[in-house]
Amino acid sequence: MDDDEIEDYDREVELALYREYRDVVSQFRYVVETERRFYLANDVTVERKDTEHDFYFELTMSDVWVWDVYRSDRFVKSVRVITYKDFNLEVRGDKDLELPKELALDE
Repeated sequence: MDDDEIEDYDREVELALYREYRDVVSQFRYVVETERRFYLANDVTVERKDTEHDFYFELTMSDVWVWDVYRSDRFVKSVRVITYKDFNLEVRGDKDLELPKELALDE
């Protein structure tokens, strides 16, 4: 296989992944992005964990779709992520949904 064939294959796989995302995104409430992965989930909890000199976040998600071109099955029952870095948690465009209570901003 030459370089052009490999690049074409990579583009096709990425395009197929995007099309799958487009087809399933409406089935999920939350969009979660970490430094390593992108997730769609229907339930998300976030806990801040304090250590002696630092802190980290533990994200627990259920009913999840994982953006990962190398996975054969992107639908996962549950995912647990521990991160010391920033993450994004978004509520999809539905106005009836709210951020999990531990992330809601007090007004």
